[in-house]
Amino acid sequence: MEESLSGQLLLASPALHDPNFRRAVVLVGAHSEEGAMGVVLNRPSEVTVGEAVPQLEPAIDDEEPVYLGGPVQTSSIVLLGEFLDPSPAGLLVLGRIGFPAPEAGIEELAQATARRRVFAGYAGWGEGQLDSELEQGDWIAHPALPDDVFTEAPDELWSTVMARKGGSYVLIARMPQDPSVN
Repeated sequence: MEESLSGQLLLASPALHDPNFRRAVVLVGAHSEEGAMGVVLNRPSEVTVGEAVPQLEPAIDDEEPVYLGGPVQTSSIVLLGEFLDPSPAGLLVLGRIGFPAPEAGIEELAQATARRRVFAGYAGWGEGQLDSELEQGDWIAHPALPDDVFTEAPDELWSTVMARKGGSYVLIARMPQDPSVN
């Protein structure tokens, strides 16, 4: 491991055919010698926060979709917020954006955060796994922006960030999901 990718985006390369990650954009929350974890930012589900986790309604609009954060522990809920007050934050990963402390209350989070997003599950990698996948070219790392995390156009996020990377990535960003329709 050369350096931590915490707070960076991972863009699934076109060569990555795992359906869990096809054209996925992952915000890396933690990356160390022991492994890595993050959440997929561009997979909104059809289920709303009000339907899945009604107890979060004081902090999050009940009509907001729950995002599919990754294939690990899909029945667990992961909350990501932009903290105005960092005291209830457990782990900040991108400026004021991070995960709440386990003991933070819902009302406290509502007052301490400007924006919030709910994820079912997360993406996880064991020791050395992410580094190996990066070496194989499965992932393309790029700096994250706060608006990437809370995008209003999740279906366009992969192409948007790929184009922002510039160079030959602009061509990749325009590539159709199914190249046979090109």
